[in-house]
Amino acid sequence: MELSPEERRKIYEEEKAKIEADEQPAQDKPKTPQDTSVNIAPNVAGLLCYVGGWITGIIFLILEQKNNWIRYHAAQSIVVFGTLFIAGMILGNIPIVGPAFSSIIGITGFVLWIILMVKAHNGERYKVVWAGDVAERMVAPSGNIPDYQKPPAPSEKEETPPPPTPSVDFDEKIEKKVDDFFKRKRESRITASAFAIAWSIILLVFFNFFHEYVAYYNADTIGGIVTWTKYPFFTSEIALWLPILTTTLVISIIGHTVLIIVDRNILRRSIHIIIDGFGLATVVTLITVFPFDFNVIPNTVASAATHVGVLIVLICIAVGFGISLLVRIIKLLVSIAKAATGSPESI
Repeated sequence: MELSPEERRKIYEEEKAKIEADEQPAQDKPKTPQDTSVNIAPNVAGLLCYVGGWITGIIFLILEQKNNWIRYHAAQSIVVFGTLFIAGMILGNIPIVGPAFSSIIGITGFVLWIILMVKAHNGERYKVVWAGDVAERMVAPSGNIPDYQKPPAPSEKEETPPPPTPSVDFDEKIEKKVDDFFKRKRESRITASAFAIAWSIILLVFFNFFHEYVAYYNADTIGGIVTWTKYPFFTSEIALWLPILTTTLVISIIGHTVLIIVDRNILRRSIHIIIDGFGLATVVTLITVFPFDFNVIPNTVASAATHVGVLIVLICIAVGFGISLLVRIIKLLVSIAKAATGSPESI
């Protein structure tokens, strides 16, 4: 496990405050409302917010007026799947490349649909980038959205509150909270790996079968009929680069699949180094081969600007891969050194 002294101290102080609050008399403790307008367990209602996409999101946002935790998931469902629905309608109608865009949006939506339902059912207020912030502002501009709390079992409701926990057990509670912290980090890594696998599959299919759609499109009107002609940006030299890209994406899929199954610090760092190394080789090869022909763009200035812009972007990506690779190698060496000394953080 990896936890800096500052992170451990922060977790320690937060959990100490929570534990002290739990040890107050029952009448002094603030109550987190678990009441719902729909009379369904909050985690089940949160899952149902995503089942039908933005439609069930609207339904639960209207029906649920008490529980902001459920309303947050309803709002996020509206923002996420509503945006994907609109984007799919607009991009799907683009001539020639529309089906490719629809496929990408469909795969992205399916992956998000599964993840959000699982997270909601587990009682997590999982935030999708941008969409989660918008959902929070829709539900509670002040940011007052409580975390999910699992209702106590009927037998627990009848029991009297236990006496204050002796201070000797405090460190054990903190260690348990630290373990929970790493469990949440593990779940985040699984989500990231799932996204990486999905995007690797998308890129693998697109560049091997649809790369000719990366092109300049010209519309000609003959007899009232619009005919689109595409002029691909990629030249035949892309055949020199595709095997390297394919190898990199396959390694990324295999590597992230292993990380979902096995979570070990040194193994994780080693796999990321391999993936970044192949990623760097892929980008450098693309720069070297540069299988692009932007002269198909009629405007000479736009053609030259596109050529320079693409080259600059590829160089920046290569530099990013290089820096990431160097940092990961250093961290791997540190982890190996800790493992040699028997430090638990190297696990």
